[in-house]
Amino acid sequence: MLNAAAAERNKEPILAVLRQSVNTGRPLQALEISSGTGQHVTHFAQALRNIIWQPSEYDRQSLASIEAYRAHYQLHNVRPAINLDVSLPHQYWGGIQPESLDLVVNINMIHISPMACTEGLFKGAGAVLKPQGLLMTYGPYAVNGQITPQSNIDFDYSLRQRNSEWGLRDISLLSSIAQRNGLFLEKIMDMPANNKCLLFRKESLV
Repeated sequence: MLNAAAAERNKEPILAVLRQSVNTGRPLQALEISSGTGQHVTHFAQALRNIIWQPSEYDRQSLASIEAYRAHYQLHNVRPAINLDVSLPHQYWGGIQPESLDLVVNINMIHISPMACTEGLFKGAGAVLKPQGLLMTYGPYAVNGQITPQSNIDFDYSLRQRNSEWGLRDISLLSSIAQRNGLFLEKIMDMPANNKCLLFRKESLV
């Protein structure tokens, strides 16, 4: 059971957003893309029992950690983690069917992965979400070409030094990618530690 300090800090604020944003009164199907250690999905699943959660990861070590959390908490509403490369088309997402999900959650991935992963996230979410389904992303973002505060500027620089394909993405860019895939930015919520939650709603293109 790996433990990420950031996940421990932000799991409760993100859960608060989920409580406000999803129906807690009927059964729902959710996919978490890039589940990391498994701390988030097990925390959300304990609080939101009406949601069946599908964790996923690209990293093998993280997959083992998610399974350890699942075993520890014995949660009936968390499915076994699947290996998922978000840059691939949704047909390769472990058998998840088109328009079968109410919710897709993606936390702290967009800035530490190549743009192909972000493109794949929105394209895939646009396919697997039901009409009116929700994609929630969380992390640090640029706003209208500006990164604030200085700590996020420094973070963006350090990311790009580690990998030239990484870095904070601009919300307007994400919104335009989303719209191409039938997803529309419904709400931007300020979060602790200079992060934001972005809520994208799937709407019909016709």
